[in-house]
Amino acid sequence: MLNSKQRAQLRGIANSYDTILHIGKCGIIDTVVKQADDALTARELIKCCVLEACELSSRAAADTLSEKTGSDVVQVIGSRFILYRENKENKKIFLVK
Repeated sequence: MLNSKQRAQLRGIANSYDTILHIGKCGIIDTVVKQADDALTARELIKCCVLEACELSSRAAADTLSEKTGSDVVQVIGSRFILYRENKENKKIFLVK
């Protein structure tokens, strides 16, 4: 679980990131979960977007995807959201305590 200072740090880092995962009209299917899991393993922090054709809200998509990947929701704004999962073997982001 992230505290407010850690969330603020991650929001600042993700500000310059490009959106790498788009959720379309099919919603959160196995391939989307696999892509998110692989991206979280490689990067630890990803920015996602829910397209207009998707029936899920961005909050619902973020909660579902974070539950399935074991990650934390950092922020949800509009149609975009940010997910974080620490990689214990190859740590790239060092959070404040």
